[in-house]
Amino acid sequence: MNQPSIIDKNGPDLSKKKYQKIIFFLAGLFCLTPFISPPVALLMGLLIALFIGHPYLHLNSKATQTLLKVSVIGLGFGMNVHSALKAGKVGILFTVVSIIGTLIFGFMLGRILKIEKKTAYLISTGTAICGGSAIAAISPVIKAEEKQISIALGAIFILNSIALIVFPIIGHQLQMSQSQFGLWCAIAIHDTSSVVGAASKYGTQALEIATTVKLARALWIIPVAFLSTFLFKNKNSKIKIPYFIGMFVLAMVLNSYIPFVRHYGHYLVSIAKAGLTLTLFLIGCGLSKKVLQSVGVMPLLQALILWILISLTALWAVTSLAV
Repeated sequence: MNQPSIIDKNGPDLSKKKYQKIIFFLAGLFCLTPFISPPVALLMGLLIALFIGHPYLHLNSKATQTLLKVSVIGLGFGMNVHSALKAGKVGILFTVVSIIGTLIFGFMLGRILKIEKKTAYLISTGTAICGGSAIAAISPVIKAEEKQISIALGAIFILNSIALIVFPIIGHQLQMSQSQFGLWCAIAIHDTSSVVGAASKYGTQALEIATTVKLARALWIIPVAFLSTFLFKNKNSKIKIPYFIGMFVLAMVLNSYIPFVRHYGHYLVSIAKAGLTLTLFLIGCGLSKKVLQSVGVMPLLQALILWILISLTALWAVTSLAV
């Protein structure tokens, strides 16, 4: 007599999970086709997170980080060492000034808005360097709590989503060159995935400059992590070094000097671009209602002010130069 009630009780839950998985996999596969652009992939992921639910939310962060690293390495097979060095020279001054300026202003702003110290610091480093990757690397160094990490990541990912859609529109409206837009993206957009997504929509040269400058910027995780150990007095903390950047450089060298690799490299680049689109879909899927609600007004305000400041300053700088 009790068996039907058990079936009735478990049936809808099992059916819902199955429904979530089907929608999730179909949308993910669709993101691997040429029909879906990075902004659309992010929007699809966000819609799934808010209205359907992510069936593998506990695996999302690790999957996103792994896929992003592999995809960035793949992009290296479509780039030339000489062009990358030229782009790096142009972007290094902007990188140094913007990182130091953002960290200092972020610290001051955090105190003014009375935001918890570690949360404010994570938001500042995420804005200054490379978004979620910087937060993930710095958080164990300063021994941040899960809630502090979640708030910082949520604030950064919300603004990343906006930047991915808004930046190409602004770039076209201002008639920015490929070089200008690529440099602006690398400085003003937080995450590598969103930088690449926005730049790839703008053009090939913009993508090459944006990726190169952004990855050079990501190396600043190392000195900032060392600085963090002294600021928060955690000298025994381990520092994560972004080794995948070395693999990206190796791929770029192979493409520049080995004809066989250069001949077939475009296939790997196409796969990498599809992987980055899928990465943005997964990032959107991770922006659940719980994540959005956990951010709070003041941390989001800090992230927004910092982002607007660095975006406008970088925009003025790159449009003032003939790059």
